[in-house]
Amino acid sequence: MRTFLLILIISSFHLFPSSASPELCKALREDFSKRMDAWVLNLKATNHPDAQKRIWQQRPDAMASATKMWQKIQPQLAQEWTLDYSGWLLKLVCSQPIDPKRQDLLELRRSMIDQIIRSIDEKHFRSTKLAPICIGLVAVGDQPSLKLLEEIESKNANSRVQGVAAVCISHLLGNLSDSPEIMQKRLTLLRKAIIQSHDVVVDGVTMAKLAEDQLYVIQHLSKGRQAPELVGVDQTGVTRKLSAYKGKVVILLFWAETMHDPEKFIEISRALKSKYKPTQVEILGVFHGATASLRALHAENIVNWTNLTDADGKLSQSYRISAHPMACVLDQKGAIQFIGSPGSFAELTADALLPQP
Repeated sequence: MRTFLLILIISSFHLFPSSASPELCKALREDFSKRMDAWVLNLKATNHPDAQKRIWQQRPDAMASATKMWQKIQPQLAQEWTLDYSGWLLKLVCSQPIDPKRQDLLELRRSMIDQIIRSIDEKHFRSTKLAPICIGLVAVGDQPSLKLLEEIESKNANSRVQGVAAVCISHLLGNLSDSPEIMQKRLTLLRKAIIQSHDVVVDGVTMAKLAEDQLYVIQHLSKGRQAPELVGVDQTGVTRKLSAYKGKVVILLFWAETMHDPEKFIEISRALKSKYKPTQVEILGVFHGATASLRALHAENIVNWTNLTDADGKLSQSYRISAHPMACVLDQKGAIQFIGSPGSFAELTADALLPQP
């Protein structure tokens, strides 16, 4: 009798080898999301810079959660149910910077990306469930990801999958060039996305919303376009308008109290403030977070540039900021000349706009 029960248990396991795996992966994803939500609430409830610094250091470890997920899905990448979690994994590992000294983590991330892309190419290319993967490939953002998206858009038989791939390709092309040819190609792709996959939802966002945001960027936030007006209250309670700074080069810095490595961002921003003459260049921040937190950072002189408060995110939304930090450099007439990560390219753009000695 005991032998019969043992055989029955083993047989059941082989009949349903991965019956619990999707549920387990769902639990892992939800656990990370809950811990992130709790960390954000804890950070927002703290105003003192020293306490915030301690909480920043307690941010949930994305790579640790990614590693747990990878251990579950790697052996089963040939199974279609893993596509949802593979897409989530790509977004997670590519959204968090890794210390360049951690060669082990850099190699692990690269291995995850390469194996997932290979599994899509070899096992799931014709699947109707590739929407999360397409969004994940945008987060990867490299040439192999763009190539795979283009193949999915042109060869996958499902029109809805093609539409999702189209909006993703348009996004990546926007990082390459503002040329008329690229702009026209992006518009064609976005039209296809809206027609074929407008109601497809990934991570709570429809493809129609993603396409509309990209159309807004093309029409209002491309190089040479007049920057949208910003009107907000600074850390002292004074109302300020972006248009009031015409005649100067303006470096807009969009940042948030929950972003990764805020200390590095503050160091870069303080260096910009020190480098440029205030009569020529205005450093203007847009801070997404609690006003009390911003005032505390100014009171401690940790932050020494003017910031507009953006607790509800409306100012950032007018520039379609999807990740922090982000920089936008405007020329003396208020036209956009650069949008991208703060750092050397933003600084070089500002330098080029100033009168040469």
